[in-house]
Amino acid sequence: MPLNRRALLGRSAAVGAGAAIAGGLAAPAEAHGRPGKRRERYSFTVMGTTDLHGNVFNWDYFTDREFDDKAHNDVGLAKISTLVNQVREEKGRRNTLLIDAGDTIQGTQLSYYYAKVDPITAHRGPVHPMAQAMNAIGYDAAALGNHEFNYGIPVLRRFQEQCDFPLLGANALDARTLRPAFPPYSMHRLRTPHGRDVRVAVLGLTNPGIAIWDRANVSGQMVFPGLEEQAAKWVPKLRSMGADVVIVSAHSGSSGTSSYGDQLPYVENAAALVAEQVPGIDAILVGHAHTEIAEYTVANRRTGAPVVLSEPLKWGQRLTLFDFDLVRERGRWTVARVGAKVLNSNTVAEDPRITRLLGDEHEKVVAYVNQVIGTSTAAMTTALAPWRDEPIIDLINQVQTETVREALAGGRWAALPVLSQASCFSRSAAIPAGEVTIRDAAGLYPFENTLEARLMTGAQLKDYLEYSARYYVQTPAGAPVDTAKLTNADGIPDYNYDAVSGLTYEIDIARPAGSRIVDLSFEGGPVDPEARFVLAVNNYRAAGGGAFPHVARAEQLWSNSDEIRNTIIQSVRAKGTVDPAAFASVGWRLTRDGDPVF
Repeated sequence: MPLNRRALLGRSAAVGAGAAIAGGLAAPAEAHGRPGKRRERYSFTVMGTTDLHGNVFNWDYFTDREFDDKAHNDVGLAKISTLVNQVREEKGRRNTLLIDAGDTIQGTQLSYYYAKVDPITAHRGPVHPMAQAMNAIGYDAAALGNHEFNYGIPVLRRFQEQCDFPLLGANALDARTLRPAFPPYSMHRLRTPHGRDVRVAVLGLTNPGIAIWDRANVSGQMVFPGLEEQAAKWVPKLRSMGADVVIVSAHSGSSGTSSYGDQLPYVENAAALVAEQVPGIDAILVGHAHTEIAEYTVANRRTGAPVVLSEPLKWGQRLTLFDFDLVRERGRWTVARVGAKVLNSNTVAEDPRITRLLGDEHEKVVAYVNQVIGTSTAAMTTALAPWRDEPIIDLINQVQTETVREALAGGRWAALPVLSQASCFSRSAAIPAGEVTIRDAAGLYPFENTLEARLMTGAQLKDYLEYSARYYVQTPAGAPVDTAKLTNADGIPDYNYDAVSGLTYEIDIARPAGSRIVDLSFEGGPVDPEARFVLAVNNYRAAGGGAFPHVARAEQLWSNSDEIRNTIIQSVRAKGTVDPAAFASVGWRLTRDGDPVF
């Protein structure tokens, strides 16, 4: 269990405007300046993680075995803890800080269990495993991620109470007062051997896309302005308060792009823009994009000063190290150099202190996900689903279609045909022949998306499918087809390719994007551009995620608060048997000049 929050105030960082500053003793640092004059120098290290997504153990709850991938990455805070311990041993505990860039409490069945099955919000409820682990490791601050809002603000606030470090969000504002709803920053004092402390400010910034992706949870309660404008407001304040070093922890990628198009006037992946536009920042811990950036230097446009960015991949697979060298000149500390690198968590063992701390929670979740809920007459996998219409994706669409049809029955829209969209979220998801468990069904839908029904026309659906088909690399007729290179054109992730059930169509990958949908049909005839359809769609897509055309502005006919994952589990449990013969069909296929690719 974590230490009492009040008992830790003496060692924890000061949070928010006007708070007191706490810190610790630093080890000696060697340096000399010009002959005859000593120049005081000091070095320290800031460690960073991001996008932990509920990973404590090096374990995959969907496969019920130790995590592994093609690159042999490991995951989890237990691994990160070992790396942190090594760095603290090398640098000196009080010459280090440890921060995070968000997306902490969503992503695994461990985090789901303590949000929904045995919720932390219950009377005398449990302490969230991520809070326990991060408290034990000794985090100093963490920025809010967009997925922090997935389970609603009450869960987030309870998690915040359980953390012995501040959750920062300078651009998470109260909708009524437009004042920060969370601490914007934390201030940390590092004691040097020269008797002159170094003051390090950590500014937390979250993602503006929360306003779209979690509209149901935040609308009317919080607003999320752009990272650049809020950094421009707070960085000068932090400098005027005496910060010698300013670090931004930003749950925002560095590409300058937005998945939601022009639906918001703020950039989704704005970390590099913050570095370019806002003077006074020394380093940025980048999150959200799930990429590995060991070190990336951006010059500030106004001052020319370098700003070092680093992103430690995801899930605890990497740990960023920002190494700062400071010199004291004209009565103040200034940054002489910043370097960054990442450490790979697959090089170390799990910290037994962390695995012992949360062993009971882990075993509870393992037992939960291995509950049998039904049987399947055949094995199904997503291995080929990115380029073939596979039964396992049809299963998702069948459940969504039936759920929406039942919800609309007897009402104004009951006579309209119901279509459904689904994506291949994981290429390793599978339903085995024989017994089906919760983890099997949940593995089809690793995200906490909910289901909606939107009213779409035939013409709009054609545009929707054309946009989705950008996912394929243009491949001329007759040219060899390498499935390893066929998908993810222009970096489009698998979850932004939708297959739509209820229609039949071909995707001609020999054609340029925007003109690939061929023979779009409904019940054997061409789709009427004016015809109206109901689209069963997840809330991420309906809210603008992926910037698919029309759907975000389409009329909402119905919505559900339960996760699609749970709906799938409930459907399998209710029917008892999963039989692909009852729902599987080939509704779409890839072609080139009319010839099937596969």
